[in-house]
Amino acid sequence: MDPLPPFPRLTGTAEVSVRPAVPADAGDVARVQETAWRAMAEAALPAAVLDAWDTAAATESWRSAITSPPTPGHGVLVAVDDGRVVGFAAYGPAELGPDDRPHPAGPTTELAVLLVEPRWGRRGHGSRLLAAAADLTRSTGTARLQTWVADADTVTGRFLESAGWDRDGWVRTLDAGGTPLREVRWHALLEEAG
Repeated sequence: MDPLPPFPRLTGTAEVSVRPAVPADAGDVARVQETAWRAMAEAALPAAVLDAWDTAAATESWRSAITSPPTPGHGVLVAVDDGRVVGFAAYGPAELGPDDRPHPAGPTTELAVLLVEPRWGRRGHGSRLLAAAADLTRSTGTARLQTWVADADTVTGRFLESAGWDRDGWVRTLDAGGTPLREVRWHALLEEAG
């Protein structure tokens, strides 16, 4: 797999941009998450997960992630379109599983989630979020990004593939509200800026 080329710094016009999340964004991040999850419910998420959705709890969880990240390597970014938060990404150091070994390319950061509100899709917000996460994590020494995607989520799979990502062969099954959720791990190597 070829390494990803360097991405531009966090830039954009006043109308469309990506920036680090601030505490006031927590409610918008929870809204985007719920809206995006409900749109992909049948394809990737069991109904029990959505039935248990608690907007207030999600908002507080995101506020905590934004204001008190567990490590300096954790972060939340938001995509903004004409002043409105329309997507977000959260990342942090990858945790190694019991049979996992550090990647030979170097440190790995995990993209925990990247979501864009469906009505704002196909406008480059996901690509800008992915590029910003790659740029920020590369600047702190990350050599590789990884993320877990529901096996049934072909839309996200195609998006990652078009961005130069590939499956790395790892699969896991989670208990999602009593329903097994099979996920595959995707990854991309980050090229050093020249």
